[in-house]
Amino acid sequence: MSTEQTPRGPVDSSRIPRYAGPATFARLPRLDEVGSADVAVVGVPFDSGVSYRPGARFGGNAIREASRLLRPYNPAQDASPFALAQVADAGDIAVNPFNINEAVETVEAAADELLAGGSRLMTLGGDHTIALPLLRSVAKKHGPVALLHFDAHLDTWDTYFGAEYTHGTPFRRAVEEGILDTEALSHVGTRGPLYGKQDLDDDAKMGFGIVTSADVYRRGADEIADQLRQRIGDRPLYISIDIDVLDPAHAPGTGTPEAGGMTSRELLEIIRGLSSCNLVSADVVEVAPAYDHAEITSVAASHTAYELTTIMSRQIAASKAK
Repeated sequence: MSTEQTPRGPVDSSRIPRYAGPATFARLPRLDEVGSADVAVVGVPFDSGVSYRPGARFGGNAIREASRLLRPYNPAQDASPFALAQVADAGDIAVNPFNINEAVETVEAAADELLAGGSRLMTLGGDHTIALPLLRSVAKKHGPVALLHFDAHLDTWDTYFGAEYTHGTPFRRAVEEGILDTEALSHVGTRGPLYGKQDLDDDAKMGFGIVTSADVYRRGADEIADQLRQRIGDRPLYISIDIDVLDPAHAPGTGTPEAGGMTSRELLEIIRGLSSCNLVSADVVEVAPAYDHAEITSVAASHTAYELTTIMSRQIAASKAK
């Protein structure tokens, strides 16, 4: 899309009911309808890397269905993201559910193609395995990136049953491959039992800082966001959000729930506090709608993706205005 063109926005919900028509993200146009996009919302229906409850392969479409209620103006960020930049739904990346290695390669190749077309990615998972190929692709364009990882779990374990590529290992692989800036790595919202203290020791050696869910509760969203901004600086930033960072009261529809998590309000406020960071792409993963109730989890995920998309759209518009 050229800078002269006006972005094509969502279907007008005052003329066509929200529950009617295909469920693209936020009722936005498909990528093939606009030709190119500044932000491509893409699904990855893959959950063969999970270690407990499966079902996240259905997460992307559940988030899309819940996103029907999103509106074009975001008052929290004082922005109309779909008017500032062309955001489009790029559909799903079709991956092999029986071969994890092949699936990882497929996601990386598809992400490469979308990024080469000038898009930033807002990816809807799928399980957390997909973060590794997405980070590989983003690093090809930007070099090693800062990472904010919102999750109940560290996801820096070595292997499960000898498998290197699972939803619990992507960030160890990413550190090993040199695609992360190890001066700016943070977990946010971690909690719950571990296999042993060595898990924390190994994680620290990789360069990760940890903000637990208890830290968020005690210190508040604003202070945490300020700490994260200082750690990130002006580096290119990738944000990866496992929806189980939220307490099961706010996100029951996920594969590995842990008690004592963040509220959806805390998550959204921290994300909004990162609006000055150079967000180059993001993902929201691990929504498993079979365990959800009244779309609680997918609604939280859709609003999370909306805030991330708003940040990217604002930055794209500011860049074009220079």
